[in-house]
Amino acid sequence: MAVSARLASASIGRRRVLHGIELQLPAGRWCAIVGPNGAGKSTLLRVLAGLLPCDGEVRLLGRPLAGWPAHERARHLAWLGQQEGGAEDLRAWDVAMLGRLPHRAWLAPPSAADRAAVTQALHATQAWALRERRLGELSGGERQRVLLARLLATQAQVALMDEPLAHLDPPHQADWLAAVRALVAAGAAVVSVLHELNMALQADEVLIVRDGRLAHHGASGDAATHRALQAAFDGRVRVHPVQGQWIALPQEASHAD
Repeated sequence: MAVSARLASASIGRRRVLHGIELQLPAGRWCAIVGPNGAGKSTLLRVLAGLLPCDGEVRLLGRPLAGWPAHERARHLAWLGQQEGGAEDLRAWDVAMLGRLPHRAWLAPPSAADRAAVTQALHATQAWALRERRLGELSGGERQRVLLARLLATQAQVALMDEPLAHLDPPHQADWLAAVRALVAAGAAVVSVLHELNMALQADEVLIVRDGRLAHHGASGDAATHRALQAAFDGRVRVHPVQGQWIALPQEASHAD
């Protein structure tokens, strides 16, 4: 397993958000985490990344996450959060190069391998033309593409992304999908919190969170997953096959069809 967890609970402040979650996420697979607003999706992802304490245990590549040295863990686990701030004065190239810090000795200059990884990542996110611009000068979508490039440049075995499609237009969402599939093909595990249900249904697995609990974890094409997804949204969406893909439509739209 790339990531596994046995969580009795996790809280934000005094509010208990997650309750009794057990999961196993294998390498070489893309798992999309979905669920209603406030269900605990982002909290779960932050726990899996080691950014939020929990009553339980998270394991990365078979080892307890808490036992990993920070520098070593950063080489194996890459993170992209929501609305990330900071680094406003850095060029996009330098922001993407931050993804290579775990691979370098302290104060060591970037190597040829580092530069190649950053170049590849910026091209994969269609952000190469932005490389000399400062992060604070970029639009929301441009900024998100640079931050995605930073994650890709890390070349980690596990990539955790919280709402990675925020601000991305459809062509750049397609670029993200291609990048995810390339990571998976290379043996990495990708875990992404998504609001875009149709994109989530293209993942290998769908993990449905509701009221802080794991409501379902199954293959995206399984009928049981579709029923659980519909139930999680109180029947307000329906899953339909369209041209060989599964599509989630609002209930009203499905009636109209």
